[in-house]
Amino acid sequence: MLKTFPKGGVHPPENKLSAGQKIESLAIPKQVSIPISQHIGAPAKPLVKKGDVVKTGQVIAESGGFVSANIHSSVSGKVAKVDAIMDASGYKRPAVIIDVEGDEWIETIDRSADLKKDFNLEAQDIVKKVLEAGIVGMGGATFPSHVKLSIPPGKKADVLILNGVECEPYLTSDDQLMLEKPEEILVGTQILMKALGVNRAIIGIENNKPDSIKIMTDLAKSYQGIEIQPLKVQYPQGGEKQLIKAVINREVPSGGLPIDVGAVVHNVGTTFAVYEAIQKNKPLIERVVTVTGKSVSKPCNLMVRVGTPVSDLIEFAGGLPADTGKVINGGPMMGKALNTVEIPVTKGTSGILIMNEKEASRREVQNCIRCAKCVSVCPMGLSPYLIQQLSEKAMWDEVESEKATDCIECGSCMYTCPSDRPLLDYIRLGKSTVMSIIRARQQK
Repeated sequence: MLKTFPKGGVHPPENKLSAGQKIESLAIPKQVSIPISQHIGAPAKPLVKKGDVVKTGQVIAESGGFVSANIHSSVSGKVAKVDAIMDASGYKRPAVIIDVEGDEWIETIDRSADLKKDFNLEAQDIVKKVLEAGIVGMGGATFPSHVKLSIPPGKKADVLILNGVECEPYLTSDDQLMLEKPEEILVGTQILMKALGVNRAIIGIENNKPDSIKIMTDLAKSYQGIEIQPLKVQYPQGGEKQLIKAVINREVPSGGLPIDVGAVVHNVGTTFAVYEAIQKNKPLIERVVTVTGKSVSKPCNLMVRVGTPVSDLIEFAGGLPADTGKVINGGPMMGKALNTVEIPVTKGTSGILIMNEKEASRREVQNCIRCAKCVSVCPMGLSPYLIQQLSEKAMWDEVESEKATDCIECGSCMYTCPSDRPLLDYIRLGKSTVMSIIRARQQK
């Protein structure tokens, strides 16, 4: 019997329309806009100014604190300006805008496709190189990876878990990366194991990716301490806490972190980036992005330079369909609608989903019928209907006591609600407000 997490979850249609589409390299645009904050934590500090000439892979903004990440130029050319641009959130944020001239890389990067297995770095050296390379969680959270590898005093990791689940409908970038770069991911896994000082790693992959499971299982036999764990298809199994429960049957406590139960979780895309940083000296300047949708003429998986306009990706996939209702940054469950496609791809851009008008339209909100479906599907054991009502009434103390901060924003509650209540909208409001209140309280 396949493993999964025991509490809640839903089974939305998978719609993996781009599955099996080989990764294609998107042409470098004429201009890129590279935000200096593409991660959770403090924004990076710009190191360049208008008129500076930069090379591909060069640091253009340095980490602004421990929880922060370096930003590198994804192209070569001249800095047009450092200015605020619209990002995926709809707000203007500082970015480095570069006019592209050729594609000249810094000399220390190994651009060959040769697999490099051997490495002899110590744990602290690996963490330092991950920091220097600007690597963040590429499953969507964008948490700086060097922080996860820096185990706090008094804590100890005994297992590394890799997230190859890709449970979000439509998205296939991780699946295709496992098919095309399996050994690079396995070498990256060994590097992460060395950094953490663990002898065991488990790569969780949902059972709707049989080709990835087979190729990874066959190759993992020659990598000591690495095992492949097929999992039952169940959303949101890609959540850290759900994946830990499914794979090693440990429960992260409310308000806790994976390290509290001896686990560290990284995405397979992040692991590939770690391989490139350590073995090829390549910083995180490009990533695989799925471009998809039921009306899209050419669903695809693209290797894209950071800073490339989303409009370029859509054009490559055949352009915006006539019946487009929304363009989503990410998948349909956790992604967010864009108000313009003239925004840049960032380190956290896993997919661009073009939804048609029928899919994108929200039905009229009805009264809650107290069916408790939202409670039964919540993977965190919360009461979504109650948190929504409390948030609507700005009852923040009660929102906090209902543990709204434990919400992983998976959208299962809203997906299953027969009354089409805007549950997640209000829970997000309540969660962010309570987190601000908690931060203010801690600073006193």
